[in-house]
Amino acid sequence: MANFSKSNVPQFSVDVYQNEYLPEGGREVNAIATVTSTGGGTVGSAVSAPHLYSAGQTPDAAVAIMVDCSGSMDYPPTKMRGARDATAAAIDAVRDGVHFAVIGGTHVAKEVYPGDGRLAVAGPQTRAQAKQALRKLSAGGGTAIGTWLRLADRLLSSADVSIRHGIVLTDGRNEHESPEDLQASLDAAAGRFTCDARGVGTDWEVKEVTGIASALLGTADIVADPAGLSADFTQMMEAAMGKEVADVSLRLWTPMGAEIKFVKQVAPTVEELTERRTEAGPRAGDYPTGSWGDESRDYHICVEVPNAELGQEMLAARVSLIVPQPDGSAQTLSQGLVRAVWTDDMAASTSINPQVAHYTGQAELAQVIQQGLDARKSGDMDGATAKLGRAVQLASASGNEDTAKLLSKVVDVVDAVAGTVRLKARVAEADEMTLETRSTKTVRVKK
Repeated sequence: MANFSKSNVPQFSVDVYQNEYLPEGGREVNAIATVTSTGGGTVGSAVSAPHLYSAGQTPDAAVAIMVDCSGSMDYPPTKMRGARDATAAAIDAVRDGVHFAVIGGTHVAKEVYPGDGRLAVAGPQTRAQAKQALRKLSAGGGTAIGTWLRLADRLLSSADVSIRHGIVLTDGRNEHESPEDLQASLDAAAGRFTCDARGVGTDWEVKEVTGIASALLGTADIVADPAGLSADFTQMMEAAMGKEVADVSLRLWTPMGAEIKFVKQVAPTVEELTERRTEAGPRAGDYPTGSWGDESRDYHICVEVPNAELGQEMLAARVSLIVPQPDGSAQTLSQGLVRAVWTDDMAASTSINPQVAHYTGQAELAQVIQQGLDARKSGDMDGATAKLGRAVQLASASGNEDTAKLLSKVVDVVDAVAGTVRLKARVAEADEMTLETRSTKTVRVKK
């Protein structure tokens, strides 16, 4: 492990876990890279890098809160009240000096505060004004989330800041624009700001909400009861205020003849990154990870290397954390190495690294939950039972207790170890949607 951080910025480290030994003819190398950012906002003073800052400084950030104001938000009226209260709570959590705006979303996007295509700068007066403006929010109209995202992008891009973040709250399906229009808005916003998405109640589409969060490198969740919105919005905004390094990329360099088969984030959630690669020079590619505060994430990297003779070893990949600089260069924050060694020692070459095995199981867990719920919706009860039984087995084996609890609301567990289950005859819609929304949440390897 190498660490290239400076003493007065968040320190990044990369730890690589793998079994580097391959049998004769072996070509696939798997590794888990644990990336950790620590010490941000606790020491020192400002440094020259525009993406990095520390305690006592104004956060270099802008946030836009997008609140669903479509007609369905009045059914029941507690949804609109909960949304107003939650947005007020989020505004209270915005730090002094942060740029912010509130957007009301229907089939069009409207500026609720401050208006005139501007962002406000958070302080006691602007927070009070913003909360006053929330009283004007009323429900009526349709839902076209792409228009909300485009307005958020315009407002956020008007601020000369490094970290731009959005929060989307919706209670319904995106019925007033085509899926292609929403996708175009997401494509336009990707890399420009990160965004958390929340569905309130049970009348929204899980794949739409999780798709927004995935495309914009944020979090997705369900808030089935509007009474829980304020606590959730406060937590989301506090997390956004804790971000200190923007536009971090995972850069993978591979030697001649080696090829990246896939890259995915596997903790705290499963997120496929393979198709998001952008070329970064000879045999190197960058994978976006968004903004970072004090946190740790795990990435599964699979590399196909050229064949080699027994006894040979090679560098299969170099893993770097980088941030762009104003002059177009990149600052390396930390590095780790993935190795390959060919051996005729059968025990060494067939051993599976515990981290790799664990996260392979967690990725499969997310996949079989989705497949099982899709099968259940389509009426394939045998397929649903098999997939959700496998999910119960994987959740049990890995100690993923939260997912196990969610699964137990959809199936009756006969034998968790064997994965024997029966589908419940009746399942609350909120329970099924919660399982689907949170299916990608993982647990870390037991120490």
